[in-house]
Amino acid sequence: MGASRFYFTEDDVKRLEEQAVQTRQDIISMITKAGAGHPGGSLSASDMITALYFHVMNIDPKNPNWEDRDRFILSKGHSCPALYSCLARRGFFDPEELNHLREYGAMLQGHPDMHTTPGIDISTGSLGNGLAVAVGTQLSARVHGKDYMTYCMLGDGELQEGLVWEAAMAAGHHDLNNLVAIVDCNGVQINGWVNEIMTVEPIGDKWRAFGWKVVEVNGHNMKDILTALHTAKTMRHPVVILMRTVKGRGVDFMEDDSGWHGKAPSQAEMQTALSQIEKGGVV
Repeated sequence: MGASRFYFTEDDVKRLEEQAVQTRQDIISMITKAGAGHPGGSLSASDMITALYFHVMNIDPKNPNWEDRDRFILSKGHSCPALYSCLARRGFFDPEELNHLREYGAMLQGHPDMHTTPGIDISTGSLGNGLAVAVGTQLSARVHGKDYMTYCMLGDGELQEGLVWEAAMAAGHHDLNNLVAIVDCNGVQINGWVNEIMTVEPIGDKWRAFGWKVVEVNGHNMKDILTALHTAKTMRHPVVILMRTVKGRGVDFMEDDSGWHGKAPSQAEMQTALSQIEKGGVV
């Protein structure tokens, strides 16, 4: 079991940046081989998920159901390639499974399945539901005297779902500490720009109105991400981290393009993308 750590060194930052490159490379390779998937939002979420699994969360890959573990709920479940990469590279299952994304009967499906994949805390995919599950998880922790953290990642377009705000209201009402929502504010959803389809701004003011503490961060700066997670841990209230990101981050022809919300690269596009990610280092 690795204790949750919020101090970090320059070496930690470099190690996590390198791991995030691996995460992005896995995403591109997995989706290309599968011929289907969601690269854009997986790439924008990579840095945060990498930080959580390789430095912050108190988890035990040898005991995925350890009852005192920190929980992670990927409410925007279509971005699961980023999560699958981190779970595999962290030791929850053999990285060879990454070669079988979306195959019939395989461990790794197009959305997270807690019944087939070690390390998945809740099955997700229907947008808007994850935060409500996270609230229930923390209410259970309170009842049972547990102090584990629950992290829930949502997309900014997902905030258009009404259930998100019912859950936010409940968390504020019960003043649930140890609950951290993380919004991937990449500005793009499947049909275009979030602000054009149905704006969710001002996002911070909305969360504050429901009793949450708000932290804003550059979602592609590892040092800033670690600092934000530390701040969230110390606030002792429900906290939302608004991470400003770029959809498709690290691959120039995918960045800020809704067409790459749910499309697999060709073999040639994969090679270009992998090269850009490798040469960019931390992206």
